[in-house]
Amino acid sequence: MRIWMLMAASASVLTLGACEGMSPESRTVAGAAGGAAAGLLTAEAFGADNNWRLIAALGGAAAGTMVAQNSATGNCAYARGDGTYYSAPCR
Repeated sequence: MRIWMLMAASASVLTLGACEGMSPESRTVAGAAGGAAAGLLTAEAFGADNNWRLIAALGGAAAGTMVAQNSATGNCAYARGDGTYYSAPCR
């Protein structure tokens, strides 16, 4: 299971660099596809049933889409520590 997680993390880091020269629409599609694949691989690594695989893939697609869209703006969300967040330029 540890190998699967390492492979998924490595693949996601490598694909983020490939999004540098893409249009926002292409970046969103790539983020959704990559996130769905990462979610599905994670569910597979944990031996989840088909329902949880679907939920993991949908959650991964949503997260991948958000990461792809936020990487285009240059803004990141930071926690204040009291349960709220603020947006500021990425460090």
